[in-house]
Amino acid sequence: MERTREKERDKGQEKEFPVVKLVKLNRTAKVVKGGRRFSFSALTVVGDKKGRVGFGFGKANDVSEAIRKSEEKARRNIVILPIKNGTIPHEIQGTFKASKVLLKPACSGTGIIAGGPVRAIMEAGGITDVLSKSIGAASQYNVVKATFNCISKMMDAKTIAKNRGKAFKELWG
Repeated sequence: MERTREKERDKGQEKEFPVVKLVKLNRTAKVVKGGRRFSFSALTVVGDKKGRVGFGFGKANDVSEAIRKSEEKARRNIVILPIKNGTIPHEIQGTFKASKVLLKPACSGTGIIAGGPVRAIMEAGGITDVLSKSIGAASQYNVVKATFNCISKMMDAKTIAKNRGKAFKELWG
């Protein structure tokens, strides 16, 4: 009974987040008496292409188990990505340790001009046009965290209008 309930819940999650992107898969070796012991770590991004996106990091002794763990953690760490006409609402810069990510809105037809980790996040979130620049350390984990720092600092149009004391229509026309 319990297993069927878990399977049903997992099926619902698969439909809820159709985009699952593996950003990085890493193999590490530990030398023991009998030889080398391999373990794997996976960094995954999930999204629904409608503005909800998350990332997760999982470790295990098997590749598939590491990916499964990272997907599960990504589904628990979902944030809202504000989208305005297929792009982001305003320019923003986010940092995490030595990595900086700069995101700029782009006009329609530009596409996603971004490196690997940022591209995966934008595609999973449903952004179609954006310009980005990754500055500093190129560690993929740090770039993902810096990008999510950008997303957390982003304001959507309704919030901006409310903060300025204006109507939404008055601000965006």
